Amino acid sequence: MKNVKYYSLIILYIFSLSILRLKAQEQTDYPANYASSPRFKALIYYTEYAEKAHVEFAQEAVDFFKRLNYGKGFNLEITTNLSEYNYDKLKEFDIVIMLNSAPNNKMEREAFEKYMENGGGWMGFHAAAYNDKNTNWPWFLEFIGGGVFYCNNWPPQPVLVDVDNSEHAVTKNLPASFVAPESEWYQWKPSPRENNDIEVLLSISPKNYPLGIKDVVNFGDFPIVWTNKKYRMIYLNMGHGDDEFTDATQKLLFVNAFRWVVSQNKNGDPFKK
Repeated sequence: MKNVKYYSLIILYIFSLSILRLKAQEQTDYPANYASSPRFKALIYYTEYAEKAHVEFAQEAVDFFKRLNYGKGFNLEITTNLSEYNYDKLKEFDIVIMLNSAPNNKMEREAFEKYMENGGGWMGFHAAAYNDKNTNWPWFLEFIGGGVFYCNNWPPQPVLVDVDNSEHAVTKNLPASFVAPESEWYQWKPSPRENNDIEVLLSISPKNYPLGIKDVVNFGDFPIVWTNKKYRMIYLNMGHGDDEFTDATQKLLFVNAFRWVVSQNKNGDPFKK
């Protein structure tokens, strides 16, 4: 009888070890990580009072990000009125995506500055970084790298772009060069590349010069995607018209950029939870 109990205990012990081993394998070997609830919060801002092509882009972009949220992988909020978001509301979001405009009034600017200075995340497209002599926002100029709008091509057209850093998470799975869909491309002065805090990820290839039909850009350094290493941010110069989401490589770039900003959250990478 004692031997039966003894062997029963051994079998139970071996069975328990097998269960624990299987659970450990599930935790380490299973390739997928399924979220049981939304991983993070994202806010999209755009204005309807903008150039028609910039509004068209915003509408396409909203649809793009809604598709990224199939299955409710994150909480997504969309607004055309940034004045409704003071700092206390902004800080609830892991990333703010500005599609065709930036904060305009004093309250919006102060809230956004505080948000970014306290670890907020930003993904900006095209006109969201536009600034000139009338902008009068020194902090924002430093934030986007110190460059003021200098010139642009016209009409919008596709361009050959080069990856400047193939090791960065945003670009590591992109080809070394690819043709980006048609856009109106902004050149900046001074070039953001001259700023030590800026890491340029993509540039328009000099092979495109002369660039334009009506308004022709003939030369110059032409970064179009970069990050300011002092902040959790990325800027993408694409964002003009309804052709920006027609190319798989460019859409992959957008996904990478979105995911990267979110993953750098000071509270930890939500994709690993």
